[in-house]
Amino acid sequence: MQAVILAAGAATRLRPLTDTTPKCLLKIGDKSLLQLTIENILANGVKDFVFVTGYLNHMIEDFVRTNYPDLNCRFLVNSDYENNNNSYSLWMTQEVVTGPILLLDSDILFDKAIISELLNCGKDSSIAVNFTQELDEEQMKVIIDGDGNVTNIGKKIPISQSVGESIGIEVFSSYFVKELYAILNFKITEQKIVNEFYETSFQEMIDRDSERNNIYAADVSRFMCMEIDTIEDYNKAQLILKNNE
Repeated sequence: MQAVILAAGAATRLRPLTDTTPKCLLKIGDKSLLQLTIENILANGVKDFVFVTGYLNHMIEDFVRTNYPDLNCRFLVNSDYENNNNSYSLWMTQEVVTGPILLLDSDILFDKAIISELLNCGKDSSIAVNFTQELDEEQMKVIIDGDGNVTNIGKKIPISQSVGESIGIEVFSSYFVKELYAILNFKITEQKIVNEFYETSFQEMIDRDSERNNIYAADVSRFMCMEIDTIEDYNKAQLILKNNE
């Protein structure tokens, strides 16, 4: 299994903190978000990494090379990150991904047990979902069926129908990854749709109505997790980490 970490965006909502530092290198406590993420992945036995960078890409690669000189990793640069979204960054990885993946956004503060939960839930493909009704319009909301599989995922889902928020950590089987790349290929190369969230393509996989396309919603609400998008999020994350130490 390969860990695919998407870290291309400029994180403009975190300015001025990100004026000279990519979001994933902001420190939460004594360690950067990226350092915490890498440590959590390694703690779960995943040792192969693919990084997609963009904004201040050299800083991210320098950090990884310096602090993890023996890490088995590949770096891809999304040079047009200002004009595309994370679906494009994910699409870029198709030439270096060779099987199942652990997919992560690079702006999440989370407990390493969340990865373990996904790897050990007994499902081929799964996403980490914070089951809660404390949601807003910007969060990636999820609806599930009676078996715990995702039926709908997106920001426009009514809060009243959602079980919670997808936090941006997923495990996908080799089959799922191959089919997902096919969808992304058609969208990006044929339809020229580059500015989408990758969850839109997850939804297309789900809509194919095949058991092999199922995505299980693993409830991770008992674990620490939060996405960091704003200064308020950043300050909250500092407190959360301190309280969980």
